[in-house]
Amino acid sequence: MATNEHHKWVKKRDWPAVQKAMAHHAQDKDLNRRKYKERDEQGRLSHHWIAAKAQTHTHTLAFVGVQSICWNPGALTTRDNKGETPIDIARRSGACAEIIGLLSLTPEEACSLEWKGMLRLYAPVAYWRDEMHGWIKSRSHADCHKFIDEHDDELVREVLKYDNSTFFKVLLASASYTATPSCSLLFE
Repeated sequence: MATNEHHKWVKKRDWPAVQKAMAHHAQDKDLNRRKYKERDEQGRLSHHWIAAKAQTHTHTLAFVGVQSICWNPGALTTRDNKGETPIDIARRSGACAEIIGLLSLTPEEACSLEWKGMLRLYAPVAYWRDEMHGWIKSRSHADCHKFIDEHDDELVREVLKYDNSTFFKVLLASASYTATPSCSLLFE
């Protein structure tokens, strides 16, 4: 029962390291799925450790929580050596509301919501960031404007701040990028 690097990062609350490994373009998805099914010496999956270490909400933590469930929805009901499920640990440890909500799902509910549904409900900043990346790549600037006009200013600010270096990469990857008012908002 070896502990993999994801277990180590989660135990240290290093959410950015976990997110980077999860979202890296060259990731081996099958390997990551296997890692999220590995138990440590206490019989815990990464989900148990997320539950134990998630007292303070961050957008990165919310993304990590959603992605980990996508890779192993059965972990929601998996018991560790003490007989605790991730939601038992989350409630006992005082995890943030977003993680408690996420871990309260049944495996069936998680599967029916799928990636986008869980992301939209439990990690809205990451959801809208991904949507905006798609709009920028497709040069659908009207959709960027619509999002900015129709959503709460705080959400818009958080989306634009969250992992904003990737916006530069997306813009640079766009072959015929020209500055528009919607994209200029990314740089204010």
